[in-house]
Amino acid sequence: MSSLVTAKHAEELSTGARQLGLELTGEQLEQLLAYLALLIKWNKAYNLTAVRDPDEMVSRHLLDSLSVMAFIHGPRWLDVGSGGGMPGIPLSILHPDKQVTVLDSNGKKTRFLTQVKLELKLDNLTVIHKRVEEFQPAQPFTGIISRAFSSMENFTNWTRHLGDSQTQWLAMKGLHPADELVALPADFKVDSEQALTVPGCQGQRHLLILRRTA
Repeated sequence: MSSLVTAKHAEELSTGARQLGLELTGEQLEQLLAYLALLIKWNKAYNLTAVRDPDEMVSRHLLDSLSVMAFIHGPRWLDVGSGGGMPGIPLSILHPDKQVTVLDSNGKKTRFLTQVKLELKLDNLTVIHKRVEEFQPAQPFTGIISRAFSSMENFTNWTRHLGDSQTQWLAMKGLHPADELVALPADFKVDSEQALTVPGCQGQRHLLILRRTA
């Protein structure tokens, strides 16, 4: 284990995952902690995340990302505006059978994500350095997820071309975004809404699952 990551972090992560109904394998726990160590190390120079305290990163980044894993279905996922890799990196660690793409327009952030892919040997992870509007994948994604990326109006408008009527769009939010739902484009509808409880996190967390109707 890296000197940046302590036994306390490991305990908090495995206990928190269990509270979320996830039983992490030893390898998954190791990979998530290795990812945390890289995040702490690179954050000093690259400003990957506003959360600076490593003790807060377990709950606010790792467990927050893991809280949506029960809603991840289908083989091909895109994490839009991935930044430091949440939730895309945890998703690729927990679902080695799925193809996960992390996309960001910031070159520093995609360099970090590429480093994570190499060091953690995440063969199912693809890193894309592009603006989302310019990205043209070979086929539609089965799921498109964002965490604190943008308003739901922008999220759906900017990613519309990346999915189809079978695609699920997952928007991870803090407070329930009632005001944003009013501005949702006409061809999107809310499939379901989930209030999430993230171990160690104060404040509300919500997941909104959308589909395209047209």
